[in-house]
Amino acid sequence: MNAGIIGIGRYNPEKVVTNADLEKIMDTSDEWIRTRTGIEERRLAGDDMDTSDLAYEAAKNAIKNAEIDPEEIDLILVATVTPDRPFPSVATMLQERLGAKKAAAMDISAACAGFMYGIVTAKQFIETNTYKHVLVIGVEKLSKITDWEDRNTAVLFGDGAGAAIVGPVSEGRGILSFELGADGSGGKHLFQNGKYLYMNGREVFKFAVRQMGESCINVIEKAGLKKEDVDFLIPHQANIRIMEASRQRLELPEEKMSKTVHKYGNTSAASIPISLVEELEAGKVKDDDVIVMVGFGGGLTWGAIAIKWGR
Repeated sequence: MNAGIIGIGRYNPEKVVTNADLEKIMDTSDEWIRTRTGIEERRLAGDDMDTSDLAYEAAKNAIKNAEIDPEEIDLILVATVTPDRPFPSVATMLQERLGAKKAAAMDISAACAGFMYGIVTAKQFIETNTYKHVLVIGVEKLSKITDWEDRNTAVLFGDGAGAAIVGPVSEGRGILSFELGADGSGGKHLFQNGKYLYMNGREVFKFAVRQMGESCINVIEKAGLKKEDVDFLIPHQANIRIMEASRQRLELPEEKMSKTVHKYGNTSAASIPISLVEELEAGKVKDDDVIVMVGFGGGLTWGAIAIKWGR
């Protein structure tokens, strides 16, 4: 039984906050933000929307795209570090709201690598024929844990949600290989310090540049592929310089790497699925393309998959 992605969806809040908007409330500049991160604007959810609301919108779109009924979902996995509250989980809130009456539900806390952790977890249930449809969502409302007086972090983050339905796919397609990892000794570099998110940017940057590239190579080799077999790279949209390092490690041309960081900023667990939806809508990802998705985040955690696209 091959496991793959059979439906996708996203949700980006309507409110756009540009670098120029941030210039008005903190000591920063559009040039400084763009040259160091590649970010030009980000989307922020209003006070009337919490994490579960963002997740619900993305999930609806993924279910529709997969052409299944909510009652066909066997398991809901929500990757987030910004749940509405410590419990109940966002996943159980969605189970009721979606009408997925038969689904088990739980949250995954792996920060920006959370969607990768969710996809790999779903793969195990599908390939053992335990479940047929697993809903995986990466979602964050980072604006509620962002210190808007800290110019080093406030310029980086945005809100959003991306969702995928993982299920059986035809022979030769689906998830070809994966890698998950963690280094708890690096947790001190990226964590929630009381109310707000804290990041040691220098240390996280060094870790990400090394690990993202290594993970890309590892999943390609595990799948029995070569660099030239990769059709498209979807990296976690944290920083354009980190993303470029991964692209160069794979020796891919610029047009074969997803770049949405300029529009949405770093949406943590949501960034990879949001980018995947965007590239599919743009026609840049096609059936039978080999795609590498790779992310890293607080923990420190990382994850990557190689997947041959299509149902």
